[in-house]
Amino acid sequence: MQIDDTDRALLAQLAENARLPVATLARRLGLARSTAQARLDRLEQSGVIAGYALRLGAQARAPLRATALLQIEPRSAPTVLARLKSLPQVGRVHTTSGRFDLIVEVTARTTEELDETLDRIIEAKGVRSSESLIHLSTKLDRG
Repeated sequence: MQIDDTDRALLAQLAENARLPVATLARRLGLARSTAQARLDRLEQSGVIAGYALRLGAQARAPLRATALLQIEPRSAPTVLARLKSLPQVGRVHTTSGRFDLIVEVTARTTEELDETLDRIIEAKGVRSSESLIHLSTKLDRG
């Protein structure tokens, strides 16, 4: 599907506030309300817009965040991923190139919970080595 400048502008508005009414989006983009709605429908149906989600504020998020960088044994990805999926503190897992195979995003309410979660990750069968980075402060968050 082709995305034009108007679609990009519409997506930019939604990225800032996905709850904007269609009438407000249309007015900001200089479109008729029906045109804005038709574009939204097309972007949703084509999968460009996969959904709308809640972004929690700092007060509702777990206060501790970390990134675990994992090296795993060859052909152990399914086993390691199954272990990571079983840990509720694991929010995202990315494959990567370079020295590490997986990037694991972890959140926790306490340092003890974070420590225990990181221990459970590195104990997983197939994890060769890991390096953990504790997030201290957020300087930029584009959601």
